[in-house]
Amino acid sequence: MSNKGNSRSNARISDKDIIRILSNKGKVSIFSKTYKAFTTGKSNIEDNEERLFLCVCNDNIVKQKRIIQSPLNYTGGKYKLLSQILPLFPQKISCFVDLFCGGCNVGININSDKIILNDTNSYVIGIYNTFKKLSNKEIFSSIQQIISKYKLSNTSKYGYEKYSVNSYDGLIKHNKDKFVIMRNDFNSLTKKDSYYYILLYVLIVFSFNNQIRFNKEGNYNLPVGKRDFNLKMQKKLFDFIDIIQKEKYIFTNNDFRKLKINKLKKDSFVYCDPPYLITCATYNERAGWTQKDEKDLLEFLNILNKNNIKFALSNVLSNKGKENKILMDWINKYKYKVIHLNNTYSNSNYHTKNKEKITDEVLIINY
Repeated sequence: MSNKGNSRSNARISDKDIIRILSNKGKVSIFSKTYKAFTTGKSNIEDNEERLFLCVCNDNIVKQKRIIQSPLNYTGGKYKLLSQILPLFPQKISCFVDLFCGGCNVGININSDKIILNDTNSYVIGIYNTFKKLSNKEIFSSIQQIISKYKLSNTSKYGYEKYSVNSYDGLIKHNKDKFVIMRNDFNSLTKKDSYYYILLYVLIVFSFNNQIRFNKEGNYNLPVGKRDFNLKMQKKLFDFIDIIQKEKYIFTNNDFRKLKINKLKKDSFVYCDPPYLITCATYNERAGWTQKDEKDLLEFLNILNKNNIKFALSNVLSNKGKENKILMDWINKYKYKVIHLNNTYSNSNYHTKNKEKITDEVLIINY
């Protein structure tokens, strides 16, 4: 047992989680050896063990399904963290609820009989419901018609050479004035029909960093970006539409407080990736996520726990010198399990010259 050790040692995933994840692949054996840990004399580390987890994979394991990526570059999207968080979810889920679905990277990669994807952003839910209602052919045809109408670039067909630019410099010079006209036309629309949401998607594709932002007057206000509806974007959209048109996917536009817990059945699972209280992004501008929202969500999760509903919460405990004390106090009070994620998407590194810059991204679970 370690009386004191460095922060890297104390941030590791537990043996129980390692065994649970590996057991899905085959038979797990553990080999351990006790040895004296090297210290500089400042730590007293006893019963130090080095362990090897050996997994003999089953021959009949079904190959993991291909991961689908959202066609929206949504702020805070979890696509690059899926390999870390999906193995931590329950194996059997009858109904999966994503309360803050955003780009839907998590929900579209879940195996469940019923998948509810909810978000308070009515624009993204409008896009998703349009994509669910229309065929791939209809959607792609409408997109190409819009691109042609506004004479925007089409590198998938003509390459960059036609526009006298290269991939590095991008397409801003060619698309800027045309984009502004398209954006003004969109902001003048009053009827939110299929054309409205497809035009919004095209705006997003051609906008700066493919982001979604509306001003307080409700107008889309991002500038033009460097890219267009290229082959990579087309593939992501095609695969996404193909997935969400299955009956089990349901899109809703509700406040999380309106979820009817009594409607959830056994083996339901609720995943929450809310706006992070201590970070700055478009989703929490103008008091988009307050301390009251944070406390209400945590109390909502307590109610789920009392009703024996499993949940997982994505969040950050610290970011750029700030700490989420509300979240930390809640974890300590109710003893929920905290799994520290590697948000650099490479090997974990807890040693840095400026520890205030560390973002401690976590998954908090009640199972």
